[in-house]
Amino acid sequence: MKRNWGAARPAIVVALLAMTVSAVSAQTGSEMRRWRKVFGENARGGVVALERVSPREVRVNTEFTYTLRVENLTDTAIANVIVNESFDDGFALSSTAPAGSSSGAGVTWRIESLPPRGVMEYAIRGRAVRTGDTSQCATATFETKACSSIGVVEPALALEKWAPEVVMLCDTIPVKIRVTNTGTGVAENVVVNDRLPAGWSTTDGRSDVSFNVGSLASGASREVSFVAKAGSTGSFTNQAMATASGDLSAQASASTRVVQPVLTLSKSCPEVRYVGRNATFSLTVSNTGDAPADSAMLVDTLPPGVAFLNASDGGTFSNGRVSWSLGTLAPGATRTVSIEAKAMAIGVHQNSAAVNARCASAEDACPFEVRGIPALLLEVVDLADPIEVNAIETYEITVVNQGSAVGTNIVIRCVLPSQQKYESATGPAPATATGQTVTFAPLPALPPGASVKYRVVSRGEAVGDVRFKVEMTGDQLDSPVEETESTHIY
Repeated sequence: MKRNWGAARPAIVVALLAMTVSAVSAQTGSEMRRWRKVFGENARGGVVALERVSPREVRVNTEFTYTLRVENLTDTAIANVIVNESFDDGFALSSTAPAGSSSGAGVTWRIESLPPRGVMEYAIRGRAVRTGDTSQCATATFETKACSSIGVVEPALALEKWAPEVVMLCDTIPVKIRVTNTGTGVAENVVVNDRLPAGWSTTDGRSDVSFNVGSLASGASREVSFVAKAGSTGSFTNQAMATASGDLSAQASASTRVVQPVLTLSKSCPEVRYVGRNATFSLTVSNTGDAPADSAMLVDTLPPGVAFLNASDGGTFSNGRVSWSLGTLAPGATRTVSIEAKAMAIGVHQNSAAVNARCASAEDACPFEVRGIPALLLEVVDLADPIEVNAIETYEITVVNQGSAVGTNIVIRCVLPSQQKYESATGPAPATATGQTVTFAPLPALPPGASVKYRVVSRGEAVGDVRFKVEMTGDQLDSPVEETESTHIY
């Protein structure tokens, strides 16, 4: 408890100051006299001084003026001060300034409150109506108070909250809260609570955040902050509350829209290309989200066996990859680019691509087949032309795969003319002779660029200009390939 005293008892004090003035028949001089008296100087409360200044002597029936001064000597206001000036029958009052309430024997002034160290002065004008002494007496009454004060306060809370208006889903959300005591006195046991929206959490996994602020003096503020993360896109309102002792509370909210770019990538490849032929691959990137996809980069990885030729839209090739810097893709935007390459290796290849931007990515792949064509060349020569009857003739048959694919199940069938007799045959596959026809067993495979040789040995039996016929079939041949070689027998 605190003790704060004002003015003390007595409650009502009466002060008296008397003055006597001599009246003479002739003017004797204008010397002034001063009277001063202090009242209540031993009390604990207010002290009043009365002071009068008047001539020592005055001339009968000649008006003169004297003053009466009331002074508060304390640092506390004095209430209901009543000053009364009374006269004997030797003085006739003319006027006072300021005016008071006059009666036949005096005048009264009322002061509702005389402020600390305050002074009130009165001028009194009149005349002596007879010679001799004339007396005037002043009294003052006043009230003092014994006071103490009790401080009355009313603390109040105000809450402010800040959060970004728009954030990306992949970003964190900084939240700041400020609580202020806008009232008087101390706000005690101040606590700030924030229950996060559904799907939100702090970086350490909390969905409710609480800060113990403690005491806040009048006008004082305290800021608290935390970092949150949203689990989905959408518009959210995050409300916080501050409480304190005495049922004090305040609320504040902040609204945040969580957005996200969503990228899709569609890649198309030709179904089939033959070795050595060009192929075009197209890629389409779209942003189907509600936020821009910044710094978008598209990369296509070419498989082995495909040779890069060129790319559209400024695509650059390095280490088997074609790259495009797409910049920013606004919501709803679409970009399409393409690659031209040459098929170099037979097989089924997988062409993959990926696009990455801030807070978004996508990938896609497509297969395509590279086929080869077996181009089989058939050649036949006779090694001894011309020959005599009973002489040996050897026919050499060469098969060359000039294509890009393996030739399979290649069969060579030879027909000797009637003027010749079969003797023997050699080659990469065994031969069977039936009459004038020699057939070699199927050759399982002939790789691109490879060649094989067959030989058929015969003997001339009759004179003539004859024809040796060879027929080749295989899995990749739609119709037989035929070749003849002429031989002269004499």
